[in-house]
Amino acid sequence: MKTSLGAITLAFPLPAFLVGSYDQNNRPNIMTAAWGGIASSDPPCLSVSIRPARWSYEAILKNKAFTVSIPDGRLARAVDYAGLVSGRDYDKFAQTGLTPVKSELVKAPYVGECPVIIECELYRTVELGAHTMFVGKIIDIKAEDTLKGPGQSLDIAKVDPLIFNSGGDYHRVGEALGQAFSIGKSLK
Repeated sequence: MKTSLGAITLAFPLPAFLVGSYDQNNRPNIMTAAWGGIASSDPPCLSVSIRPARWSYEAILKNKAFTVSIPDGRLARAVDYAGLVSGRDYDKFAQTGLTPVKSELVKAPYVGECPVIIECELYRTVELGAHTMFVGKIIDIKAEDTLKGPGQSLDIAKVDPLIFNSGGDYHRVGEALGQAFSIGKSLK
């Protein structure tokens, strides 16, 4: 038997993204965002949903760019902190000891300690009520060489991406269960 939970914001897994932008004073800033993911394959796009009251909101609109730094499990404390305070009042890079790196491709910083970086130009905005979805056209993805899998893929176990649980805690990725586009063939 299943019990109704109502219309709530629940999905699995949720990312723990660090969204980078230059604020209204051109100071590098990051915010934690769990509401985001791939939005299109052609053109390649990623989305993050942000409330208009957030400091990063106007910065992304102004610069027409943002980055998504994908943190690994080691950075859980810094990621959590970046979601607890506002860039209006705190220099999150200084407080966390993280390194802002200037993107050469878009007008936004990324986090040097994160193993994977996604650099985006603002492509669209979609008003969704309490949040605005920022759709970024992916200009480049940077990843540590040690994380590579076959072809252009990354080994998720090596990336060790931090995952947010809507229940309010952080997790790591679990075991591999089989090869996509293959394990289901036996059911044909």
